[in-house]
Amino acid sequence: MAVPLTAGTAHAQVTDSSRGTPPSVYIEELTWPEIRDALQAGRTTALIYVGSTEQSGPHMVLGKHTFRAHYLAGAIALALGNALVYPVLPFALTGDVATKTEHMRFPGSVSLTGPTFQAVVQEVARSAVAAGFREVYIMGDHGGGQAELKRAAAAVQAEVRVRGVRVAYLADIYYRATAQMQAYCRAHGIPIGSHAGAEDTGMLMAIDSTHRWIRRDKLVASDSAPFAVTGVSGDATRATPELGRIFLDYKIQDAVAEIRAIRAAPSPGP
Repeated sequence: MAVPLTAGTAHAQVTDSSRGTPPSVYIEELTWPEIRDALQAGRTTALIYVGSTEQSGPHMVLGKHTFRAHYLAGAIALALGNALVYPVLPFALTGDVATKTEHMRFPGSVSLTGPTFQAVVQEVARSAVAAGFREVYIMGDHGGGQAELKRAAAAVQAEVRVRGVRVAYLADIYYRATAQMQAYCRAHGIPIGSHAGAEDTGMLMAIDSTHRWIRRDKLVASDSAPFAVTGVSGDATRATPELGRIFLDYKIQDAVAEIRAIRAAPSPGP
């Protein structure tokens, strides 16, 4: 599946609004009648993709996960053909606020507690169900909070099962894609990083069409104790937009494949 990697990828062109084709797949860019018409026309799948606000080294902006989730969710929606994207939650679990662990050691990072994070995601999913979406898929671009996303999906699914609505967590877009990226890096002699390295940086480079999000003069590799000084694990100097395109495609393809597999499973009816 080929998806053009530009900032406007997921902004679908209007061909005939009377047929339920909205001017965008992002619901924050739609009016309520446009969403109503899209639902009536069969666009009954909602994508909830969570980002994060956290340090990503001296070379990459804190909105990395959020910008990437916004792009990827739109690309996935276009590939599915019947999905709309809920606004990306820009907060996740990034460390302890009181003791300043993990990313909270760096200025600007934002962290939610696990219960708060899960509760917010559940409320967004419930809102999607209330709007009339029949399938809701929840996923996260940041490693912290994956377990909470899974629990949130399961909790809402238990509530709406009797109505035949499907609410599911997508794991492959994070875990499977990460394994694929690591395998690619090993095969091509690129140091594997867990944060802000070649993988992370390359993916943002690929969608940074206006060159606002990467400081190319500040690309660095991890220090002797990853995160200790630079906030980087891996080698951002090996990042390229071409590498990022490969890795973004992994995520898109993995998410679409997992959704199709879930759809092929028995209905979650009563």
